[in-house]
Amino acid sequence: MTTKLALFTDLYELTMAQAYFEESMTDDAVFSLFVRRLPPCRNFLLACGLDTVLDYLENLRFDEEDLAYLASLGKFSDRFLAQLRDFRFSGTVYAVPEGTPIFADEPILEIVAPILEAQIIETFIMNQMHVQTVLSSKAQRMVMAAEGRPVIDFGPRRMHGVDAALKAARAFYIGGVAATSNVLAGKVYQVPVAGTMAHSYIQAHDDEREAFRRFVQLYPDTVLLIDTYDTLQGVRRVIELANTLGDEFKVSGVRIDSGDLLSLSREVRGLLDQAGLGNVEIIVSGGLDEDKVAQLVSSGAPIDGFGVGTSMGVSTDAPDLDIAYKLCEYAGRGRLKLSPGKPILPGRKQVFRVSEHGKATHDVVAQADEEQPGQPLLEIVMRNGERLAAGCVDIETARAYAGQQIARLPDHVRVITPADPPYLVEVSPALSRYQNEVEAGVRAM
Repeated sequence: MTTKLALFTDLYELTMAQAYFEESMTDDAVFSLFVRRLPPCRNFLLACGLDTVLDYLENLRFDEEDLAYLASLGKFSDRFLAQLRDFRFSGTVYAVPEGTPIFADEPILEIVAPILEAQIIETFIMNQMHVQTVLSSKAQRMVMAAEGRPVIDFGPRRMHGVDAALKAARAFYIGGVAATSNVLAGKVYQVPVAGTMAHSYIQAHDDEREAFRRFVQLYPDTVLLIDTYDTLQGVRRVIELANTLGDEFKVSGVRIDSGDLLSLSREVRGLLDQAGLGNVEIIVSGGLDEDKVAQLVSSGAPIDGFGVGTSMGVSTDAPDLDIAYKLCEYAGRGRLKLSPGKPILPGRKQVFRVSEHGKATHDVVAQADEEQPGQPLLEIVMRNGERLAAGCVDIETARAYAGQQIARLPDHVRVITPADPPYLVEVSPALSRYQNEVEAGVRAM
């Protein structure tokens, strides 16, 4: 449960909320969350973070400690603080399911709620949807590059804080990553955990052979790290251990964490196979990103799995999205702004994914009440502040859904190189007309 997060908001959300309160502005607003443009190196994004957002909305409360702090700022009236004391989110949420491939200018979720409520929640919603979508999208690229070989999250130590590392493991799993080294994520989200040893274990022993022997004695079915001193010497010592133990040798793999991974993996594979250890897998790690993984795979490297850390953990090549949470309707009237390069599609909307022969061809962003061919992506997941069945999807279901929906994308989009042409997203004629009407009204003010 998400608790003690009521003050995780920008100050201006609260000052605006008090202004709405004092002006008796209580009508419903529609806020839309979307990404204005994809990073140059992304053909699509993978929506993630909805479960965290819905948990937050169900449990958002201002306690007495929160209210006392706000009172100390000298900006808020007792009347407004009393309003916050009774705050409960009472709105409706429409969202694409977690694991949905999304594109620029498509609503990921839309909030319909009294404007005070919808305003206060902006910061948290943007924060969580942003970080989890960034990371699930990066993970999916790693998985694509690995072409069926498992990818393991090794990144918590270099991620930007505990919350990011925890949510990352969840986002990675939805994006197709096989397991995480993050034990807390394993407990909280029931994500598979993986990991064996670091170089320090080998270094702490006076002899590498002894380190291997003692570790295997405790963990027979393990992966041994062989590059602490010399990779080829390390694998020879694993082979020696296998010869010593005979049928009791249960080691499942060896890991290489440095050096020329292509040539080393080939040499290690050759030595293992010559020793009759063809069932011992080779896992590699160390500074990997999707381009390096793809290069190893395309070169035919005999690698059975990849441990990926920093590059995936902070999405090095695209660590942020131009994500926005914008008012698009208030009191039944479409709203927009005229800022250059920052268009807003007014009103509540729906996204339709049009397919032919089981493959998506393009999307249409339309008004919510329009009839369009294709699969509507936005579902109602919360009503009157309470989750509905569509908002109670477990992580395994989200993971499976992501895989199915990615498989429906055109082949030229499901690659880590730029898609040519990019996936097509259209705005329906009716929504375009409505946007023009609202814009004309704004300009006439």
